[in-house]
Amino acid sequence: MAALVLLGVVCLGRHALAGDAALPAPASQPWHEVEAAARGTTVRFHMYGGMATANRYVDGFVAPELARRHGITLVRAPMDAPVFVNRLLAEKSAGRATGSMDLLWINGENFRNARLGGVLWGPYAPALPNMALTDPVQSATDFGYPVDGYESPYGRAQLVLEYDSARTPEPPRTVAQLGEWVKAHPGRFTYPQPPDFTGSAFIRQAFYALTGGHAQYMRPLDKDLLGRNAPALWAWLRDLAPHLWQAGRAYPRDAAALDGLFARGEVDFSVSYHPAHAQALIDDGTYPATVRTVALDDGAIFNTHFVAIPFNAPNKAGAMVVANFLLSPDAQLAKMDPAWWGDFPAIEVGRLPEEWRARFAALKMGEATLPPDVLARRAVPEIPADWLEALERGWDAEVLRK
Repeated sequence: MAALVLLGVVCLGRHALAGDAALPAPASQPWHEVEAAARGTTVRFHMYGGMATANRYVDGFVAPELARRHGITLVRAPMDAPVFVNRLLAEKSAGRATGSMDLLWINGENFRNARLGGVLWGPYAPALPNMALTDPVQSATDFGYPVDGYESPYGRAQLVLEYDSARTPEPPRTVAQLGEWVKAHPGRFTYPQPPDFTGSAFIRQAFYALTGGHAQYMRPLDKDLLGRNAPALWAWLRDLAPHLWQAGRAYPRDAAALDGLFARGEVDFSVSYHPAHAQALIDDGTYPATVRTVALDDGAIFNTHFVAIPFNAPNKAGAMVVANFLLSPDAQLAKMDPAWWGDFPAIEVGRLPEEWRARFAALKMGEATLPPDVLARRAVPEIPADWLEALERGWDAEVLRK
């Protein structure tokens, strides 16, 4: 898939769009005026806080660079996306015109719910100069929902399994093989509890593999189709449950908790939505050097993740400057480096000058990270958000409570 292949004009002007005239202030202002308004301000970035590598990147690279280049103080505020979306909905209902959040890390059903609730500000993305480096097709939708300029890309992710090659020299290569492995090794596998993002992605990937592939689901929720196909997923997961860690009586609360179980040797696999996550944890000493990753042959879900600006953000200009910086070649290269995070770029590297393309090509992703061409061959798109929510509700009713 082109979304994950590092293929290859940096545009320093505004990213033109037919609807530019409709952009609100400050997005409708010349970019130099936006930067001037942002200088010396504070931007509060609300984002999931359970990923140590993402936190390290924001605190260790993004914040210092924004301070140096723009005089912006970036404050990372750990908060799960459903929590800040619900807070914004409550603030809108209460008529709170000025809030406390400037920028959000968001995508999927949380973005759709925020848009339906009218709690995001925009369109602003067409005003960001660095949007010229992105693929307009890939950035046009988020889990099948139109973006319409209300968020800007941040990175790209793909689901992989992490395993220790010293303990598991031959990992499963398909969902069916994984099921067989789990039964043959009781207590040595688990996955985060949906609606945790990674746990939810794991069940979606199994849904694809067990019911004939993703193509049939790339449209609004079809309840009849869900009713016909979902029972195969619930039966598979219930069949596995007694063989999981703690006999399926409990699940890790999130991906970070699963990483801890794996690092301590309590289970033989972790699940990550970031292909270079394992290498980052090898480099910081959390994982042994023998850890590797596998993208399942019958499909590994990928997506683009985004940032957005709340409707009542007190510092919209500052949020725009941060969002634009996150799309800069410097920030995207650092983000891709496992020493910082290991998240794949949201820009199209082939749009960059040769010097930058060479820098991306020379980046060492480590032995634990699968090559981009291998990931691309296994990449399957994310399911639309209404399917996702239906599957999460189904898992709770048909697996957790059975």
